[in-house]
Amino acid sequence: MFKDFYAQRGEYVVISAEQASRFAKGVAGDYNPIHNPDARRFCVPGDLLFALVLAKFGLSRQMEFRFTNMVGADTPLKFSEADDGSLHVCDESGKCYLQVVRSGETTQDTAVVEGFARCYVAFSGKNFPHYLKPLMEQHGVMFNPKRPLVIYDSMGFSLERLDGFSPGLTLNQSSLDVQGKRADALLEFSIESAGDAVGVGSKKLVVSGLCNYDADEMAAIVEEFYRLKAAYEAA
Repeated sequence: MFKDFYAQRGEYVVISAEQASRFAKGVAGDYNPIHNPDARRFCVPGDLLFALVLAKFGLSRQMEFRFTNMVGADTPLKFSEADDGSLHVCDESGKCYLQVVRSGETTQDTAVVEGFARCYVAFSGKNFPHYLKPLMEQHGVMFNPKRPLVIYDSMGFSLERLDGFSPGLTLNQSSLDVQGKRADALLEFSIESAGDAVGVGSKKLVVSGLCNYDADEMAAIVEEFYRLKAAYEAA
């Protein structure tokens, strides 16, 4: 599961810039330039770390993920479980990049785990422009077009069951809390299967370097997003 997007070296997982970029575009539909291999501030998508945690430890009915640092290319990462059942993704020096708290029933069923991971990642990859652009426009702010920075802060969900469901995620509500030059975006979603509600969840993003909303600048950024998407799909 997701084995094309990392290399296992002993007890460590290593993700190359090319693997991370391919996951962002091919699985998440995320064309954020920060995931391009040649990006000056390149980072591994948080959604790839999320997917690998599920692949290694299974899907629990309640899970909360907190991203504490950005992962650079080729960083050896250790995925470990603490005595209290919490999960951690840390490097060789002990620097932590992801903390996970979980509770309730857990399944290791590959089809269920991968199905949920892919479904969530496809939803999550729509941060921009689908979810963030309307929020920023509504509040009259936007990220710096020369250095757009949107950081994945945290996400969590609660599921009513784990068996026999093919999940679909729908955005229920979104909000933007502007605090000076930064803002917290909260995306709340429902999880359904065959028309039945099976869970709820939310995702928090931090948008930094805010400036006044400029419709022309934003239109150019959105146009570039779809240009990159078309170029990737045509390759």
